[in-house]
Amino acid sequence: MALIHHVTSGSGSPPIVFVHGFACSHADWRAQVEHFSPRHATLAVDLPGHGASPAGPGTASIGACGAAVAELLRSRSLAPALIVGHSMGCRVVVEAALRVPQHVAGVCLLDGSRFAGQALQVLESRFAAGEYAAVIGGMFEQMFTPASDPVAKAAVMRRAGALPEAVGRALLSSMIRHDQEALGAGLERLKQPLFVLQTTYVNEKRERAPMSAGQTTPYLDFIRAKVPAARIEVLPGIGHFPQIDAPAETNRLLASFLASIAPASGRMA
Repeated sequence: MALIHHVTSGSGSPPIVFVHGFACSHADWRAQVEHFSPRHATLAVDLPGHGASPAGPGTASIGACGAAVAELLRSRSLAPALIVGHSMGCRVVVEAALRVPQHVAGVCLLDGSRFAGQALQVLESRFAAGEYAAVIGGMFEQMFTPASDPVAKAAVMRRAGALPEAVGRALLSSMIRHDQEALGAGLERLKQPLFVLQTTYVNEKRERAPMSAGQTTPYLDFIRAKVPAARIEVLPGIGHFPQIDAPAETNRLLASFLASIAPASGRMA
């Protein structure tokens, strides 16, 4: 089995593995790789069907993506790593941690979410009406704020629009099913320390919006119920890509969590 495309930088333990979200790529983690690679081995991956990792039969699912990241960790024989997932990648890193727990020191979920069950019917109806491009464009437009870098936003939007429709439809359907059928049980089985860094939520109008200080959401309450010991932090006023929009604050919080699971290395982060 060929490994998914990944870019390695730096050296040192614990390693840090960065896993992007839906219709994204390893390039989203440029600021984090630059910050952490002087002291830690870093790996930024392209999930199947994204970036330089081709899609194959059966690869457009959360389970397959989790298996691909797990195989990378296993094959590279890394010391136990901090694995950081963004958006869809939150689901993927939990799956990977369950498959190869011996290779995982901690798990970070960066602006994750949980789809409602009825979302599948809504999406499938829109896809059947030929609205795939409109769905993706609308989703990603809401992921940024007026303060976001317009050049970075345009690059992300172009990349999202270039994801093959067959891959995108399969992954969105898989995410919804995973959220309803597997996410809760997976979180309950997770043995490693868990850090949740949240920046947005879906409001009563079903629009993605930045969170405010001290705010909670049904998703965060769900996490607390499944993993009572989880560390949860909110970065207010930021869009869905804090690793791009607020890299310094994101790196600071990742370093703080890293210090809590690996004190000797964390003091250097």
